[in-house]
Amino acid sequence: MNARRLALVIALATFANAANAQTPADSLRLPALRAAATATDPRAAQMELLAAQSALRLRNINSDLMPSLSVDGLAQYQSDVSRIGATVPGINIPTPTKDTYDAKLSAQQRIYDPTLSPRRSVERAQVAESQARVRTALYTLLDLVNSAFYAALRSQTQIAETETSIADLEAQLVVADARVKENSALPSEANILRAELLKRRQTVAEQQASTRAAIAVLSDLTGKPIDPNSPLAPPDLAIETIEARKSVASLRARPEYEEFARSREVLQQTERAQSAQDLPRLSAFGQVGYGRPGLNALSNTFDSYWLGGLKLQWTPWTWGTTARDRQITALQRQIVTTEERAFTAQLDRAIEQDVATIDRLESTLAEDDQIIALRENILTETRARFAEAVITSADYVERETDVLSARISRALHRVELSQARAHLLTTLGVEVR
Repeated sequence: MNARRLALVIALATFANAANAQTPADSLRLPALRAAATATDPRAAQMELLAAQSALRLRNINSDLMPSLSVDGLAQYQSDVSRIGATVPGINIPTPTKDTYDAKLSAQQRIYDPTLSPRRSVERAQVAESQARVRTALYTLLDLVNSAFYAALRSQTQIAETETSIADLEAQLVVADARVKENSALPSEANILRAELLKRRQTVAEQQASTRAAIAVLSDLTGKPIDPNSPLAPPDLAIETIEARKSVASLRARPEYEEFARSREVLQQTERAQSAQDLPRLSAFGQVGYGRPGLNALSNTFDSYWLGGLKLQWTPWTWGTTARDRQITALQRQIVTTEERAFTAQLDRAIEQDVATIDRLESTLAEDDQIIALRENILTETRARFAEAVITSADYVERETDVLSARISRALHRVELSQARAHLLTTLGVEVR
């Protein structure tokens, strides 16, 4: 009977390990969850909204090339008018009336305006900067997805290892109960195993609650319901991490770098627009109207009129305001540069920590395998001694707990290593696949 129970335990352990090694087809994958989170976030819609805003503003700028029309009307009474004091015999010099009326239609057409092209460039640069800012905001979701994903994965890993140990203890409980019935062992031998089983089932229940909480966060981030019992498939990021570490110094894939570049582009185009304000502008104008008097100021009758011409606008002297505006823009460009350098230094510190964690975990995993091998050899001897009733249940539980702790440590170290690699790639802006 003891040999059969021992074979059952080995078979259950082998089956559980094989199940953990396989990746179900319907398992949750980190890259898909990250993509879903950024796609379903309400701020993702801002990309199209910003583009639509920019298109309308560009149409407003282009409308400056179209003729501008205005209608004006005027009716007034004045206390005095200009008059000629001298009299000329035989000539009647009329005196203008004190009430005047005028209605006119004015048109103006820009012929040359050097500010139009820079204004368009500023608008295009501003919408690109705004969209880059949205991408930066959405990128922060990836760390949240990573944290929730690996929190759930840690809990599922501990559940799998604990359930494997529960199967082993249940098999040994059958042996202990048989001994109690045969009066070859005290009831405490079986009760020790039962108490340990209850404790480990509590642990499983706690980890299941943690899994549900983490899955709920993932469901909220991705905007879709997720089964709390869905298995998680950790990504294999070893190759991507090695390649990324080779090019850490030159990687500028984070969206923040694009935002910095777009900010500099806005400042550059703004400086061009400021310089264009000092250049002369030329436009044509025309008016048609009807009033009293018309263009003849000495007439007292209603008359129609028209006029047209060219208008030049140029302000060659601005008291240094344009130069100061350019200095302000140059200072702002320096501010952007300092922010970029500070961000790079922050990334460098985070990268150093991630690299140290990865190196430590890779070394630790190799030692974990050795520790588990030693613990399992001890447990094999203990299991045989327990089958022969040489040791008590307490001794067996202690040795089996040592194996469980070693296995959980190795499993958690694997999860931590995957998480550290994912965090490093996310920090560098490299896509997790």
